Amino acid sequence: MFGFGPDMIYAIPGLLIALTVHEYAHAKVADNLGDFTPRMNGRLNPVAHIDPIGLIMLFFAQIGWAKPVPINLNNFDDWRKGEMQVSLAGPLANLITAFVASIFFALCFKYSFAPHWLIMVLQLIIIYNVNFAIFNLVPIPPLDGSKILSSLLPGRLAYKYQSSVINRYSFFILIALVFTGILGFIIHPISNFIISILNLIISIII
Repeated sequence: MFGFGPDMIYAIPGLLIALTVHEYAHAKVADNLGDFTPRMNGRLNPVAHIDPIGLIMLFFAQIGWAKPVPINLNNFDDWRKGEMQVSLAGPLANLITAFVASIFFALCFKYSFAPHWLIMVLQLIIIYNVNFAIFNLVPIPPLDGSKILSSLLPGRLAYKYQSSVINRYSFFILIALVFTGILGFIIHPISNFIISILNLIISIII
């Protein structure tokens, strides 16, 4: 899904940024909504979200993780709304990061400052952040998409969804989707579409 190869060294900044920005956004939004659980666990520091084993797994197995952000839904005025906002914050932060990286990418060419290493790093920051946003919106636990879906469903349906086979075997389902290529088949067309939209917006702005 992340397309590792001989230029893997250029992937490190993109992966670290995608992971930390995503989890930090969860923590910051939860904190802003009145849940100080992330703050008490030191999660308002972006670096605190890096899980070394999860990062290594992401490099070599193409499926990894960061340290999940602890939140307490009881601290939100409206737990459904709070959970949705916190869950959406991560993917949205990734897309914003991709947009900012796209601006830098365009400026490099506009002002003829385009060393190979910088172009590679910026390209991968864009690709990984877009892919990470889409991946996390898949409605399979523990991904953000499952929490968003759960918060949208009426109580009875939400309970059925949370106790479904998808929830119980989510880890194995995700592994199967990654290694059969099904997840990539879903993500790549959406990713290419979003990146083309970013390029269009940047071409208008710059």
